[in-house]
Amino acid sequence: MSEVNAPVVGVALSALGVALIREMESRRPDRLYDDALASAFVAAARGDFSGTAVGAARWSRVEALAEQFFPGRSVGVRLVDDQVADAVAAGCRQLVLLGAGLDTRAYRLGLPADVTVYELDLPALFSFKEPVLRATGAMPTTRRRILPIDLREEWASRLRDTGFRPDQPTVWIDEGALPYLPAADHRRAVATLTDLSAPGSRFGLGRFTVDADAPHYVELRRLVSGDENAAPPLSDGERPGRQWLVDHGWRTEFRAWDDMIVPLGREVAVHDPRVGVVHAVRE
Repeated sequence: MSEVNAPVVGVALSALGVALIREMESRRPDRLYDDALASAFVAAARGDFSGTAVGAARWSRVEALAEQFFPGRSVGVRLVDDQVADAVAAGCRQLVLLGAGLDTRAYRLGLPADVTVYELDLPALFSFKEPVLRATGAMPTTRRRILPIDLREEWASRLRDTGFRPDQPTVWIDEGALPYLPAADHRRAVATLTDLSAPGSRFGLGRFTVDADAPHYVELRRLVSGDENAAPPLSDGERPGRQWLVDHGWRTEFRAWDDMIVPLGREVAVHDPRVGVVHAVRE
């Protein structure tokens, strides 16, 4: 099998779905960002899935869900891009992606050379991702370190071993991986990143009011997990919230989704002031 057609066995389908969404956004004349590498991931995955009728049908489901989630998820990618840019401008020189998936920010954001991007995800993810990146010949604009690991494991020491410095400000990015961890592992991960955060570090905690039993969310869980009875992500009440962050040394500010998307000019308002992000800065 060629490097471009790297095997997708074990790769989270949610990561492939987000790559599809980034590819779709990059084709728009009014695009919010441009991800030239997304199409390489999509092409490699599509080639692998098309080998069997079952695989082709599964890929069709991924494409259908990507279309359905595109409006909000694509805007969410841009909001995180802006969050990273603001953090770097404020002095953060470490970016840690928790459940990095097929993220390409080390390549496409034009980050300064003195920034280090740490990508944490399962080994199978990088077994797919790294050959595709090598085949494109793309080079990151900054230092990039990958850490193949399960976030349910102890990962702080291994992160340090890759060069991470707890005495330097860090921006921590979670685009949806942490709420799918078991509650105890989720709390441990948030406590770990808090312990590793120097003053000036940044973290965002999303607040959502989605119906986890809505058909498209149920279909997404089934597709990603392969389990017809897959559990929904943790609710706000099951996760460390704004008060927990304050109690553990973070300064917080809540920004409503509708307010954040106004400058982007996309019609994806939710008209619910409870939906948004708690932006936290380590004191």
